[in-house]
Amino acid sequence: MAPSTTERKFTLVFRLLMAWTFLYAASHQVLNSKFSVAAFLSHTKTFHDIYAPLTTPAIDPVLTFLVSYGHLLIGLSLLFGLMVRVSAAFAVALLLMFWTAHMEWPFIENKNNFIVDYHIVYATVCLYLVFNRAGHVCGLDAWAEKLPFFQQRPVLRSLVG
Repeated sequence: MAPSTTERKFTLVFRLLMAWTFLYAASHQVLNSKFSVAAFLSHTKTFHDIYAPLTTPAIDPVLTFLVSYGHLLIGLSLLFGLMVRVSAAFAVALLLMFWTAHMEWPFIENKNNFIVDYHIVYATVCLYLVFNRAGHVCGLDAWAEKLPFFQQRPVLRSLVG
């Protein structure tokens, strides 16, 4: 069954909103030489034992690079609608990690956010994008799926399909 025009519009709007969210985050991280994941993770409470090892001087630069440029790549992927299934899946993983990083169970960041905060909402929107083939709505996934490179490799075709 083909999605309705309204559903396609919502899918496109959700994809572009999430693209903006990740690109805006990347703009503050990639362009800011003082950005560090260690600073963000130094305030963990509920999962401190899991996140504390990631703040060591040996790991922090690598993780900072991965987070900064991961945000950029996710944002660009969502903006252009290319490999949305992959980028949205990574977005969900990142968002769930951010959700747990500032959790003081059962509150998230402050007493106004009981279990659910914007990270969960964003992750849900990203899952919506995966399951509704958002890259095929005014995106490059539909074009890429028809390329011989993807046609000849069914495993890779599922990334843009």
